[in-house]
Amino acid sequence: MAEDTQEEVPQLELEAIIGFNGHVPSGLISHPDREHLVYPLGCMVIIQNINTSKQHFLQGHTNNVSCVAVSKSGRYVASGQVTYMGFKADIMLWDYAKKELCAKLSLHKVKVEALSFSPNDLYLVSLGGQDDGCVVIWNVAKREAICGSPASALNVGHAKTVIYSNTSDEMFMTAGNGTLRVWELDLPNRKMWPTECQTGQLKRIVTCIAVSEDDKLFYCGTTTGDIMTINVKNKLLNSCGPQKDRFSLGITALVLLKTGDFIIGSGDGKLSLCKGPNYKAIKSVKLQGSVNSISLRGQGHQFFVGTGETHIYRFNYPEFKEELITTCHNEAVNDIIFPFGTSELFATCSKSDIRVWHNPSNKELLRITVPNMICHAIEFMRDGKSIVSAWNDGRIRAFTPETGRLMYTIENAHSMGVTAIATTSDCKRIISGGGEGQVRMWDIGKESQRLVQSMKEHKSSVSCIKVKSNNKECLTASSDGTCIIWDLVRFVRNQMILANTLFRCVCYHPEEFQIISSGTDRKIGYWEVFDGSPIRELEGSMSGSVNGMDISSEGEHFVTGGDDKLIKVWNYNEGEVTHVGIGHSGSITRLRICPFNKCIISVSADGGIIRWKYPFPNEGTTCVK
Repeated sequence: MAEDTQEEVPQLELEAIIGFNGHVPSGLISHPDREHLVYPLGCMVIIQNINTSKQHFLQGHTNNVSCVAVSKSGRYVASGQVTYMGFKADIMLWDYAKKELCAKLSLHKVKVEALSFSPNDLYLVSLGGQDDGCVVIWNVAKREAICGSPASALNVGHAKTVIYSNTSDEMFMTAGNGTLRVWELDLPNRKMWPTECQTGQLKRIVTCIAVSEDDKLFYCGTTTGDIMTINVKNKLLNSCGPQKDRFSLGITALVLLKTGDFIIGSGDGKLSLCKGPNYKAIKSVKLQGSVNSISLRGQGHQFFVGTGETHIYRFNYPEFKEELITTCHNEAVNDIIFPFGTSELFATCSKSDIRVWHNPSNKELLRITVPNMICHAIEFMRDGKSIVSAWNDGRIRAFTPETGRLMYTIENAHSMGVTAIATTSDCKRIISGGGEGQVRMWDIGKESQRLVQSMKEHKSSVSCIKVKSNNKECLTASSDGTCIIWDLVRFVRNQMILANTLFRCVCYHPEEFQIISSGTDRKIGYWEVFDGSPIRELEGSMSGSVNGMDISSEGEHFVTGGDDKLIKVWNYNEGEVTHVGIGHSGSITRLRICPFNKCIISVSADGGIIRWKYPFPNEGTTCVK
């Protein structure tokens, strides 16, 4: 049953993740082997081959990853997480070659703010968040803490970033709001000694640090959009610039090249190649989202940039031209759908866009944007000639899947936004549900779209619509606690199902004599289509609503996902969980088993899209490729 713990139930195999948490400072790292990128998404750290896009997943965190570091040799990866007030926030130390966990390091409370390895992989320095305020040195070989200290003076400031020196295992720097320190280790006595850097009258909040190759100077990017240069030997401010034309919305990423030039990323999405000491931009490019990560590949002839809009760009240094290599939703994904009869493509919808993806390669093929609108639901017409979509402005919009061209718009389809949509298998009709609870049927002709009938029984928004294979009946679920089976010939209610829940999702069993439902009461209900009577009830989740559900084409298994962030595969007849998928860091909003049962794709409120291997490969026929 659903009470089975994760350990007792086999885990679903992760195949691929589309997504990247671009808000983690310096979270995108080019590994020293020059072949892989390391970056966080949700509770995982992903290692992705740059050329083949093959992914490995470092799993073990219990909450969102807040920082990532890779040792200079590339042997180790470290990642820190956030947790809840009163709980310890773990640091995971990973063996890169084996893709295995070496150690779990627990001292910090609530959040690990930043991590940095010493140049010879001997030590790891970790910085706690605002509720912790400590800096800790860890012995990497012994997997234990050597010493710790408050990161800033009592009641003064909050450190936000840490960086190790390039040549010494016994010196590092921390900086943030009201604090700027150079630390030296006293290993025999298991102590570390900070020295405050003197900046005179200049008061800045530091967001990122770069250190010169010889460790004589370090450079601090600030929220004010200028860079402070600090002399490491005397801990004094050397200079601060530029005086004019500061970087808009602050400096969010900073890299010092061997040539002495800087690559500077700012909060307004501008990436600039600058010459010191006045930081005059020689070249600059505008990207989508704040530039939060810049990572050099090798000596820097090529480098990678990550932004807050979840975009990863590749740059060649001589041309300084961007190439978008990874993209994803950066808002909650509301729906996912496959075209009929193929698992090659799928479409997702989010706040203001619909995207079509190539399933085997995880590449975005098409993006359809409607600014300042929210797309609640999407459906492919059975013939594959259009994507029909439901929008919060009350309109139904249809687009071509190849070009994204708008084919037609149904104005004023629902007065309180269109919240659910379905199509008939003959491609002649659309059934829509609205925020006001109405269910409407539309005739779709070549030239015009006509309202056929409006059915008014639901008292609240319609959350899901499923059409029977003969197109003569449909099933609607609503947050008013009812599911209604409608006769689409006479446009009357056949049956009503009542439950003390806000229904989120319903499915017909492929034989269409039973339906299953899910909602906010955490229950999965089985119901008889003939008279709407309940058959059985399962405990679908231990915490939170069950938002998404799909059933295999044979009806032997179904999958669910919801606020507990777990994918569960169920045996339909036994009502038992056969597999659990752990990977999402946000509530799962929708999920689908692909045609021919080769994979499951789930989408979540944090914008993540995850592909899982379907655990019963012989249940369907061969996957279309």
